Amino acid sequence: MDPNPTAAAVTPAEHAPAHPGTYGPCTPPPPVPPRPLARRLLAPLGTLAGAAAAFAYVGTVDPNEPGHYPVCPLLRFTGVYCPGCGGLRSAHAFVHGDLGAALGANALAVVGYGLFAVLMVLWLVRAVRGLPMSLAVAPAVWWGIGGVLAVFTLVRNLPFGSALAP
Repeated sequence: MDPNPTAAAVTPAEHAPAHPGTYGPCTPPPPVPPRPLARRLLAPLGTLAGAAAAFAYVGTVDPNEPGHYPVCPLLRFTGVYCPGCGGLRSAHAFVHGDLGAALGANALAVVGYGLFAVLMVLWLVRAVRGLPMSLAVAPAVWWGIGGVLAVFTLVRNLPFGSALAP
């Protein structure tokens, strides 16, 4: 006597995939072979090369000389320093090893250079080990970043925060 008369008998055909190339609930997909190291390093090294090229250009073409870069539209039309104002001068000083001038031009940009370097090292290490790189940032973190940018912008435009102005 069947202890559960309402349960239907499950046949092996029900566990087979409906279509070739698909996997049913009991059939695991085949393992994915790891990508070659050169392929895994392509994206992080390409990103690093792009950033290095940008820093090399800014290090070569001085933003302190007028005519090479566009003027910040917010500064031009309102006279207000945005969070990015002084970023090119900061990058130029950073490339030339003048950390004091880089911090004076845009301290937040220098912090951004450091965060970028940390993320690049993390991405490269994970790529070498064959691990995926994923940055799942909580909405509260994005709100915090926005708050820091807003406070930085406000303070650098007030008389007591003139040390943060470029």
